[in-house]
Amino acid sequence: MILHGNQRGGAKDLALHLLKEENEHAELHELRGFVSDNLMGALNEAYAVSRGTRAKQFLYSLSLNPPPEKNVSTESFEDAIERIEKKLGLTDQPRAIVFHEKKGRRHCHAIWSRIKIDEMKAVQMSFDHKKLIAISRELYLEHGWQMPRGLMNSKERDPRNFTHLQWQQAKRIGKDPREIKRSFQDCWAVSDSQTAFQQALKERGYTLAKGDRRSFVALNYKCEVFSVAKWVGIKAKEVRSRLTSQTSLPSVDEAKTQIAHDMAQHLGTLKNQQHTAIDTRISEIEHKRIRMVQKHRAERATLQKTQYQRQIDETRLRQERFNKGLRGFLDRFTGHHRKIKQLNEQEAGQSRNRDQKEKDTLIFAQCDHRRVLQDRIKRLEKLSEKRDFSLIQDIGQYHEVNKGKHKAINFVHDKKNRIPNGLDREM
Repeated sequence: MILHGNQRGGAKDLALHLLKEENEHAELHELRGFVSDNLMGALNEAYAVSRGTRAKQFLYSLSLNPPPEKNVSTESFEDAIERIEKKLGLTDQPRAIVFHEKKGRRHCHAIWSRIKIDEMKAVQMSFDHKKLIAISRELYLEHGWQMPRGLMNSKERDPRNFTHLQWQQAKRIGKDPREIKRSFQDCWAVSDSQTAFQQALKERGYTLAKGDRRSFVALNYKCEVFSVAKWVGIKAKEVRSRLTSQTSLPSVDEAKTQIAHDMAQHLGTLKNQQHTAIDTRISEIEHKRIRMVQKHRAERATLQKTQYQRQIDETRLRQERFNKGLRGFLDRFTGHHRKIKQLNEQEAGQSRNRDQKEKDTLIFAQCDHRRVLQDRIKRLEKLSEKRDFSLIQDIGQYHEVNKGKHKAINFVHDKKNRIPNGLDREM
């Protein structure tokens, strides 16, 4: 698991952070070495003790993050914390353990007081990051998890200063030239005048315009220019015999400007439709997430209540093993009382382990359930980002045309990014 540790102060801020409600589940698992029975009080105790020293960073805060898709038992977390504690020299220091769950991922926080009460000075935390990396590697190997490249080789660790990943998608996929030629020839065949030819081209996404030297051209929605004579497959003289009025047609630049204006507006409308569709889908998934969290909390509360009642019943049965009165006195004298006590302690330990395993089993099942929903959320967010980026880029290209930087428009042609149809199928 990935381990992040640091020395710090700010007891109140840390306690509020660890118990904030943005986590779907936050559980205070353990408090050791504190008088207080709540996290805020415990960390404030550590602060009060530190006032007798010169230490400003009197706490050591550690997060333990296993791979998101893995279910790690509470016992495994506790074992890792014990090893880290020993490695860092924090053995027997006051400690708190908090578990967090969010988006189907369970991780853990451990916080120690660095102040040694008997010496009234802070534990030295030399080379703690190197020690944590070493333990992290060990944990990945022991659990058989795929180790991140950064743990295999420190030179490959993410420095968090990388540049934005460039989108390297092809912006144009060429149409079959035979299809383009067939479109022009069909338009020419069904029209007997300039107006009819202009309308036939428009129905197929082309705009008729006047080119240089009395030629006629057509522009598609990408602002690419096509010579009518060449693509119909006739001589320019035949074109001019049917298309008689160039003055009524826009120039190539004017046609590009008009196409860019119309397409930018249309893409803007599509962008709004996409946002509305995706916002609606996100809202539906968020309602599902809230209902799921409420259901999971209720299941945990039911289990806790059941285990608590069982603990009471089992404790009562174990206590009934002790004889009272004179027999009880004789049991203490003969050592029978001690044997019963040892048996009770053994069974109590087994009961605690059983209850923790039951709790872990429920948590793992809930995490698996939550991850399914989180995968849908991730796919939706990725789809939204990808579509939005594509539309913004295309709208930007049309704005460039309107500014006079005339050029053909290159689009992302991706069947998975049709907007907004098929949104539910994508999810």
